[in-house]
This record gives sequence, C-alpha cells and structure tokens, in this order.
Amino acid sequence: MVDRLAGHAVTVKLPPQLYERTGGRRAIMTPAGSVREVIAALEAAAPGLRFHLCEETGELRSFVNVFLDGVNVRNLAGLETAVPDGATLMIFPSVAGG
Repeated sequence: MVDRLAGHAVTVKLPPQLYERTGGRRAIMTPAGSVREVIAALEAAAPGLRFHLCEETGELRSFVNVFLDGVNVRNLAGLETAVPDGATLMIFPSVAGG
C-alpha cells in the first residue's frame, strides 16, 4: 500500500521492519528536497520513524542504508543529497553474515 498525497513527488520504499511503525504502509510519498528533508517528512507522516533511521546526532544509523535511484546516498552527499521530483528512495537495513 502506497500513501498517495496530492502534490508530492518522491516515493520512499520502506523495509518490512518498519511497516508496523508506518501503519502497514510499504511506501510513503513525500515532497522532493534533500534526504534530510525527506526523512523529516517521513517523521511527520509516521511519528517515531526518524528514531529508527537516524542517530540522536541526526546522522543515519550505521545499519541503515538509503539508496537514491539505486545509489547509496553515503556515496553521494549523504543526508544533503538532493532528491528530485519523481525519484525513488529505498531504505534497507544492513545485512551481515558469513
């Protein structure tokens, strides 16, 4: 289920671990802006979600990966990466194993 809000242009796809926090939504539409601004919009749509994504310092948690159209934002400008209209952000938890 995608939350469709009029006038919004960015799709944020969420991992199953966050569905409970988002009321079962798998994706949320937000306004375009920086990744930091998109996370703020996610927080407004699903209060408490930012805690699962960011440290108290405001930086992404080490085990959270955010991809903008397939590229990890850590390899771009981090939270200051611009997210244009029509873009898709995907949030993934890190996976470790051996």
